[in-house]
Amino acid sequence: MKAIQITELTGPASALQLVEIDEPQPTHMLTPGHGVVVDVKAAGVSFPEVLQSRGEYQIKPPLPFVPGSEVAGLVHTAPEGSSLKAGDRVAAFCLVGGFAQLAVAPAYFTFPLPEQLDFQQGAGLILNYHTAYFALHTRGRLQIGETVLVHGAGGGIGTAALQVAKGLGAQTIAVVSSDEKAQIASHAGADHVLRSSGSWKDEALELGGADIVVDPVGGDRFLDSLRSLKEGGRVLVIGFAEGSIPEVRVNRLLLNNVDVVGAGWGAYAVSKRQYVAEVATALSGLIAAGHVRPVVGAQFPLEQAAEALKLIDGRGAAGKVVLDVA
Repeated sequence: MKAIQITELTGPASALQLVEIDEPQPTHMLTPGHGVVVDVKAAGVSFPEVLQSRGEYQIKPPLPFVPGSEVAGLVHTAPEGSSLKAGDRVAAFCLVGGFAQLAVAPAYFTFPLPEQLDFQQGAGLILNYHTAYFALHTRGRLQIGETVLVHGAGGGIGTAALQVAKGLGAQTIAVVSSDEKAQIASHAGADHVLRSSGSWKDEALELGGADIVVDPVGGDRFLDSLRSLKEGGRVLVIGFAEGSIPEVRVNRLLLNNVDVVGAGWGAYAVSKRQYVAEVATALSGLIAAGHVRPVVGAQFPLEQAAEALKLIDGRGAAGKVVLDVA
């Protein structure tokens, strides 16, 4: 089968190679026994794959390996006792192995793909939307009527956070870096759109401030995120797309009675199958109600996976970047 492998840790421009390899065995590192083999139609591309191309991500399989954590497609084979069967439309979280014509995922991380979503949207469903729900609902304790400010709001995780926040009854403020991303954030449900190059903190305060800030970016804007909070507000730390990891003087938390909350979905979810199922059910409800529709941005054929990673690495992605495999 055709697949993309990371063959060296030299970054997106040179680390990836299109290869012919054997079909995967129906086993998976996250679960004992057999997993679900998926005939991949589309694969999601995310910042972790950029980091993996440099050996900078916490998951470091031996070289060469097939990256790609989330896919959508048709069930090829399913283990005995599974509710899934060959031909079912599914979205799946496979951790690695998704940039290929066939991928293997744990049964508990493989979900029926709602009829409202196509394969490209399905490839952007699990990583971003499970993370957004975990961050906002579980870690952020979001309440109906609160205000959520989202950094990087034109990207995959940003648009997911906007849609989930709206679905959970929040008001939303998007912070973006370009006109294109502003349009995408508005389409994803932002009530207000601010520019990261401007005085977004002051403008957010003029709007009343934020109860929750969703921050997948990190870097220099972190301090202003704290300053934009209402009393009792929470900054949710999801990642560091800007590259630098911010530090905070804890007296700022004390003086303003605010929280900095880590939201590491992967480490939390892989050992909690019942929680994963509960989030999938909650998201199915948000999809049925029309709140969740993954925003698909740039699409690349499988052989151009390096171009997809370079787009993300250069902060040029708007919406979810997807590889069209079939």
